[in-house]
Amino acid sequence: MPPDRYHPIVEGYLRDTDFYHVSQIGVVQCQSALINALIERWRTEIHTFHFPVGERVMTLEDVALILGLPANGLPVTRPTLGSYEALDGECLDQFGVAPRKAYYRGSFIKLTWFRGLKDRLVLVDDIQIQRYVKCHIMLLFGTVVFGDKFGAWVHWKFLLLLRNFVGIIQFSWRSACLAHLYRALCRATRVDCKEIDGPLTLLLTWTWIRLPFIAPIPGNPRIFPIANRWRNWERENRPYRFHTLAHFWRELIVCKKDRFVFVWEVYAISRIDPYVIPPDIRQHSTTVLLISIECIEWHASDRLRRQFSLTQGIPHQERDLGEAHGKVLIGPKNQDWSGTHSFWVMHWTNQYSHVLVEHMVPSQHQLDIYLHWYRGTYGDHLHLSDLKPQENQDGDPMQNQENQQVQPPPPQPPSPPQPQAQQEPEQFTPYIPETHSADYFTPPVHQQYWSVLHQESGE
Repeated sequence: MPPDRYHPIVEGYLRDTDFYHVSQIGVVQCQSALINALIERWRTEIHTFHFPVGERVMTLEDVALILGLPANGLPVTRPTLGSYEALDGECLDQFGVAPRKAYYRGSFIKLTWFRGLKDRLVLVDDIQIQRYVKCHIMLLFGTVVFGDKFGAWVHWKFLLLLRNFVGIIQFSWRSACLAHLYRALCRATRVDCKEIDGPLTLLLTWTWIRLPFIAPIPGNPRIFPIANRWRNWERENRPYRFHTLAHFWRELIVCKKDRFVFVWEVYAISRIDPYVIPPDIRQHSTTVLLISIECIEWHASDRLRRQFSLTQGIPHQERDLGEAHGKVLIGPKNQDWSGTHSFWVMHWTNQYSHVLVEHMVPSQHQLDIYLHWYRGTYGDHLHLSDLKPQENQDGDPMQNQENQQVQPPPPQPPSPPQPQAQQEPEQFTPYIPETHSADYFTPPVHQQYWSVLHQESGE
């Protein structure tokens, strides 16, 4: 489905709400096999992917630069409506008209209703323009930002957050988007889950810029948001869409003589043009809760320090969110979620006391203690036990796997033991996989994979 367009007269209003940049994202075709391969690497209790180079995951910084969403602001939490009658009243108040029952399904409204309403509006005054922009934002919610699995519905829980048009910009939509992606990945690991929803454009783009050896050929490298680098990638990379789960699984565990390349310094100041990315889109990463109405997820940036050019040590034990993790809003429910999650909302308000601030280190800086702990804790799952050192072309110690037949990892790996450096074996050869600090504008290096296509976007 093509992205929803808007009338040029409303561009200033979209900028006022901070939804202008995400409105520019086109169709980014999906690649189902790659999504499934990533789901196999996801750990629900930690909210990170497990790769040979360590724990990695999408952060608030990634959401800002890939989708162009704002981060600073209030947590996205408000009361939800308790009946269809209340929803009708809210739609009448905000749009002057309410959808028929045929446009409802549980807690969702059909996107076609918002598209039809948007097309009928006559932009003669501020009231009509604001209604038009609200319709467009709801369409973005249902496609790019939160992503219904069919691209046809949007949850009505966001309507109350749009009531005050001037206040739309006050919310941290960036963290809400990331919370939905984390929750979608957690749910996708369950055996009874057959499809994944959420902002898949964010997930795919993050994977392609961080792991360029499994990416299709990107387009314009000087474009923002970065997701548009792979806009309509299938036109130039059609065979890519036919890559199988087995293909991506082999690439993600490092086959014989292959090197796992993870791009660490994707957004380094020295590697991007100041005029490409707005300066106010950046912020320091914090170890903080991600909140979106009923959805509570943990942003474990303390386990991802190397993604911010910081020293990575053995991480702390994962945070237990208790009953707050995994809540699902299925039907109409009259509940004030800011009160239900008051403890976590308070944690959010104190987020700037948890900013990661340390001395910067080179991206190639290896931490034997962390890698030793990581290998000892997750080696069986990642097939790292037989890795032996090998000299690369520059004479630096590198690691490659021995010639062995690999078996796919189980979808739900066992929970890791308490992380303690004392559990390390006495005989240990440090695992030092290849990493890159390359410019994210640099195209992928394995051109044999460029001939293939990617799947369609959330839009």
